[in-house]
Amino acid sequence: MCLFVEAIKLKDGALYRLKYHQKRVNTAFEKFFPNETTINLFDELNQILLPQSGIYKCRIVYNDSVQSIEFTPYLMREIKTLKLVETEIETLVYKLEDRRAYNIAYEKRSDCDDVLMVKNGFITDTSYSNVALFDGKNWHTPRTPLLYGTNRAELLEKGIIVEKDIKVSDLKNYQRIAIFNAMIEFGELVLDIKNIL
Repeated sequence: MCLFVEAIKLKDGALYRLKYHQKRVNTAFEKFFPNETTINLFDELNQILLPQSGIYKCRIVYNDSVQSIEFTPYLMREIKTLKLVETEIETLVYKLEDRRAYNIAYEKRSDCDDVLMVKNGFITDTSYSNVALFDGKNWHTPRTPLLYGTNRAELLEKGIIVEKDIKVSDLKNYQRIAIFNAMIEFGELVLDIKNIL
């Protein structure tokens, strides 16, 4: 049976983007466990004494029921360079625990800190985050990422980023790239476009 995962940001006792994580869990249940009662993340986490200070990654592993919940202190990785790498990873609306395909892509980073994956000529994601690129006026995020992230969903809903198909050949039209995920807020990790190699 497939295992799924949600990594939820917990900062000073507050859980971030829980409704977006719940929506993704709902999607997994609709496809894989249609006859089971969907896990309610709020109810599951409400039974736990949450750390009240600092930033933690709350990692929930589940299939048709919760398999584990763990909290680990979070420190953002330093990313200064990205290597363009071709991939065939399937685009998903839920998050699998199995990261083997991402790890294989990550191993191709050579001297760079992470990879920026390209599928059928289009920019997608890094090995662990969604991205958005700034053209001097707007922040564009790939229309078809490898994973439809929760932070991405919120940013789109708020109109901070907009979806667009971005080819590798389009990179010259952009100035900066923002890297973000459930743990990294938009604007916390931004690179000059020339740092994509």
